[in-house]
Amino acid sequence: MNVLIVEDEPHTAALLKEVIEQNSDFLVVEIVESIIDAVDYLVKHQQNLHLLFFDIQLADGLSFEIFNHLDINTPVIFCTAFDEYALKAIKNNGIDYILKPFRNEEIHKALSKYQKLRRNLKMEVPIALGQEKASIQKHFLCQFKERTIVVRLEDTAYFSVENDVTYLHTFQNRKHPIFKKLEYIESVTLPDEFYRINRQLLINKKAVESYEPYFNRKIVLNLKVKTKDKPIVSRLKVSDFKKWLEK
Repeated sequence: MNVLIVEDEPHTAALLKEVIEQNSDFLVVEIVESIIDAVDYLVKHQQNLHLLFFDIQLADGLSFEIFNHLDINTPVIFCTAFDEYALKAIKNNGIDYILKPFRNEEIHKALSKYQKLRRNLKMEVPIALGQEKASIQKHFLCQFKERTIVVRLEDTAYFSVENDVTYLHTFQNRKHPIFKKLEYIESVTLPDEFYRINRQLLINKKAVESYEPYFNRKIVLNLKVKTKDKPIVSRLKVSDFKKWLEK
């Protein structure tokens, strides 16, 4: 099972990796040191991960900020020197909370706890590294009054989430409810063509005309179609988004 470590102390990260991999069921596929690097990695690879180890106090802020920039669907084990964040950890996918300096047996117990939860809940296994992702979906079924209509992906400008309902928006400024989670839609669209700019919006590159600076180092997009709210790219995604536009 694939593990990501988010830890800004190199010695601690190396020790944690060594202890985790003593259990042959787990492989640490990456170690990142900051919130911005964690967001960048998770945007691209979360579907390949089974478990996350988060330090809480990182050099660029609290790791809880990661949850403000993307949906974390992967269980998290928090490993930190501070005990005042336990409740917040539980509310952010936390399945265990280990205080530093940690003992090896505490890590092994946490891994064992994860394995038991996974078996009991029959958690879906993410795609293994190196394997192909889910098939690309070229058409979506949407509701229009009493009819179910077929909308081509190439006619779709963006997808949005409003009040827990996902909508498909066409280049003709038509809006249709679609009974799929945004996470699913993201998994079946080509990453070179669609980008999740924040928790509510998945944008077609062909819909982007320009962008301009926004508050707190964010950017706001000018799209070829109307949007209910400003299409704002979260601060930690700006660099990756610009690279995506140039592909």
